[in-house]
Parts: sequence; C-alpha cells; structure tokens
Amino acid sequence: MNAQNLKRQSINPPPTQVFYDNFHFSQATRVGDMIWVSGQVGIDAAMTPGKDMEEQAQLAFQALKSVLEAAGASLADVVELMTFHTDLRGDMPAFTQVKDHYFPDRYPSWTAVGISQLALPELRVEIRAIAVAGCGDA
Repeated sequence: MNAQNLKRQSINPPPTQVFYDNFHFSQATRVGDMIWVSGQVGIDAAMTPGKDMEEQAQLAFQALKSVLEAAGASLADVVELMTFHTDLRGDMPAFTQVKDHYFPDRYPSWTAVGISQLALPELRVEIRAIAVAGCGDA
C-alpha cells in the first residue's frame, strides 16, 4: 500500500454533519480499505427515537447502511458488529430478527453488550461496526 491508500478520511453523510459539528465525532473513519463506523442509534430524520426495539433496530441498521455507502462500502463488507442494549435479554429476539434481515448470511462477528443507558433515555440499542471495503464481493 502506498501513503495515499493509508490517508485517514472522515465520513459524515450530509444528514449527520450536525453530529460532527456539535459533538465532534465522525460517523465513520476510513483508512485504506478499513472502515470503523461510530455507534448508530434508532432515530429518524427528525431525531425522534423509534417507538420500540424493532423500529429502533431498523433505523439504526439503515443509518449503518447509509454511512457505509458514504464510505464506499456496503453491509456485505461488515466483518464485525458490536451492539449495546439497555435490555439485552428482553430485546434480543426482536433485535436478532431485524439483524438477520440485514445480514441474512455470511454473518459478521458480533458482540452484544448489556448497558444501563444510551445518549437519550428512549434509546434501546446502539450499533457500531468495522468493515473492509470490497471484501463482501469475494
């Protein structure tokens, strides 16, 4: 790899620029083919959390997909998921059903962690990921 391929890129799709400006973090960072995606939560365009785990998981996975696309990758390129749940045992069946819709095969590594709170009191799940651009095509 040459130095150009190792240049660090901040990925912030236009709808998420407010997070970069106000909270000083990128939605993703890409170096070469590696992409580290910050935690994505279940909020809609109006910053309103989904009403239940299923809706929040759908919104969070859609946000993950959008950030990956802005970084030049896709969900197929995800090699690791880490999810944070405020009700790990209670919400796992609904979450897993949504996750399996977005990852129907070639499952990435996955760690699920139970936590006491997220950034907003209504949030139930946060999803972060690591991807390798282009590896899903292989």
